Amino acid sequence: MEQTGIPFPDISPEVFSVSLFGFELALRWYALAYIVGILIGWQIIKVALRRPALWPRDTPPMNAEQLEALLTWIIVGIIAGGRLGYVLFYNPALYLSDPLSILFIWEPGMSFHGGFLGVVVAVLVFCRAQKIPLASTSDAIAMAAPPGLFLGRLANFVNAELWGRPTTLPWGVIFPGEAAQTCPGVVMGMCARHPSQLYQALVEGLILGLLLLWLAFRRDALRSPWLMTGTFLAVYGAGRFLVEFVRQPDAQFVGPGNPLGLAVHVGGWGLTMGQLLSLPMLAIGLWIILAARRPSAGAL
Repeated sequence: MEQTGIPFPDISPEVFSVSLFGFELALRWYALAYIVGILIGWQIIKVALRRPALWPRDTPPMNAEQLEALLTWIIVGIIAGGRLGYVLFYNPALYLSDPLSILFIWEPGMSFHGGFLGVVVAVLVFCRAQKIPLASTSDAIAMAAPPGLFLGRLANFVNAELWGRPTTLPWGVIFPGEAAQTCPGVVMGMCARHPSQLYQALVEGLILGLLLLWLAFRRDALRSPWLMTGTFLAVYGAGRFLVEFVRQPDAQFVGPGNPLGLAVHVGGWGLTMGQLLSLPMLAIGLWIILAARRPSAGAL
């Protein structure tokens, strides 16, 4: 099979680098995506907190000082949860053989689902300590999360990582590197792959973000506790589940008897690890949406 595609753009994964006392210090696009995404989310919540009419009983869930404190907890939850989630979900054998490498957070290896669980734990502890309403706090974070997801997926593309399966579609991208160019069945030309990072940026970031902002600022969704949280979970879970069909799984899941890299499979049919982790998000999100529409939703 012969493939053609769009050459990968010549973009450095580093924004800039400087040498200080013999050490090379660099700011990478991936780190910048985290920073800018969190700051944009913070500003979105600040704007919403200034409008009491958006919230149940015209009362915002927290003040500006509490929001700043919550931001620190969320950052810790993202980093710790994202790293531990990658270790547990995607590569436990590697890290069991070298446990200290778990702490090397500057190396590749972060999981969205792990980071999500880390944020859940951080928010639960924070809300309990500060005695602020969990439902509205969760809804605020759901509204603020998509910009970070959008920028993070763009950074994945710039890093030429987490690319998709081989494709003959005209927008397939020829990613650099031996791993990206190892495509069974391609005998002529370069191997083009789905730019699955951009698909995820579109679904998880842009579409989900615009939907949640519309619900919050035009449809008074924040006045229905948990509705924004449920919408975030359901849309993200569904979008990630679908993109997984064209996303190349991590190499450790691929083998001679499992070329599609399915985490669980019977007779060639199964699910990837990303799909396994997304299905509970979709199911829980739909349940929360239905429950949030009941008059007693605030008791969830």
